[in-house]
Amino acid sequence: MNSAASSAFLARLEAKAAARELASQPAWLQELRRGAWQWLSEQGFPMVKDEAWKYTRVAPILAIPFQPAEPGMSRLSVASVERLAGDLGGPRLVFVNGYFAAQLSKLDGLPPGIQVSNLAALLRVDDEVGSGALEALFSHGFRAQPQAFSALNTALAEDGAFIQIPAQTTVEAPIHLVFLAAAGATPLLVQPRVLLLMEAGSRATLVESHVGNPGECYFSNAVTEVLLEAGAQLEHYQLQQQSAAAFHVALLSVRQAEDSRLAAHCSALGGLLARQEVRVLLAGPGAQVSLNGLYLPRGEQHLDNQTCIEHLAPRCTSRERYKGVIDGSGHGVFDGRIIVRPGAIKTDASQTIKTLLLSDSAQANTQPRLEIFADDVKCAHGAAVGQLDEQAVFYLRSRGIPQAQARALLTYAFVSEMLELIPLVPLRTQLELLIAAQLRGEEAA
Repeated sequence: MNSAASSAFLARLEAKAAARELASQPAWLQELRRGAWQWLSEQGFPMVKDEAWKYTRVAPILAIPFQPAEPGMSRLSVASVERLAGDLGGPRLVFVNGYFAAQLSKLDGLPPGIQVSNLAALLRVDDEVGSGALEALFSHGFRAQPQAFSALNTALAEDGAFIQIPAQTTVEAPIHLVFLAAAGATPLLVQPRVLLLMEAGSRATLVESHVGNPGECYFSNAVTEVLLEAGAQLEHYQLQQQSAAAFHVALLSVRQAEDSRLAAHCSALGGLLARQEVRVLLAGPGAQVSLNGLYLPRGEQHLDNQTCIEHLAPRCTSRERYKGVIDGSGHGVFDGRIIVRPGAIKTDASQTIKTLLLSDSAQANTQPRLEIFADDVKCAHGAAVGQLDEQAVFYLRSRGIPQAQARALLTYAFVSEMLELIPLVPLRTQLELLIAAQLRGEEAA
């Protein structure tokens, strides 16, 4: 049943949806957009009775009259982009309010044959032969498992990144996608989209930085679709460092073929209300995934993590490690599922979630889950929620370290295990500085 709040929110975007139908786009895209909008209009947005959303209320998002972002020349400089998102030393595509900013981007140093483009240019081309991969990637998330926010992105997203890496090609330097929100005084709806196709035997590192101007209110609704063909290897990073007044909902959907390898790292520091959903489908024998997450809500922040790793084929391996540090009146949520489907013999799966509460008003909801429908598997999961060891705090204080600094040192030691799992040195250094600043009590953006 569609709520009044959902209906009012969609009514504000109806003109934008109608304009998309009139735009010059391939027939498959027009049909997909109409289907997504119709589904969203009928189903509406999730409410508290929806199991997957019982700890995260979307009412604060629906209550704000967000306006769809429009393309325009950005007044940002390269220096301001690097101040917010860092410089990882490789190719960089910058999107301001969801739209490609060529003047802030750099695409030097890519090996020949790699296609790295903004989506807007590709979505205007009606090429039945060339758009096959694009259509399959763009439509998969909504058609396979529709949900309200991915449907909204499918219906209205106009730009984003498309990356295709040919077979047996290695990209040494990290490809950096910067999604920067600059809303000003108007609350904006920003909808980034990423499509990545890695052909057989290819190797690459992809970094997504979701950042925004400090103090601004906006809603970033992001979708990333990844397809790893046989033997492909991907290091994928998502850093969410939105404004402390912003909302962020993101979906990362990955499909893995035989013997592919994925190492995914999700870090969430910003946003007033943020939710990261990760879906990994191990569809080919021997596929492997390592999924790592770190989230640090404080103040009134609400950070929600939803993961699902689905084992469909034999001899697949999954490792999942998440850590949360919650301070002030922050609220952290982790809901993780590992599903072993019939026939997925020799599955090796483990899931661990640890949460540290730094105040009496901090809240944590943690739910690791295993669903096993096959024999001859090795699966384990565990969860722990606790506070700092006061004896350790006392020991540091007895050595002359002030209490606040002692607590920060112990908290950083708890977090450092996750940072050590990041082999990309510039990004790890950036995260270390951000987390150290947060533990010192510096104001959020």
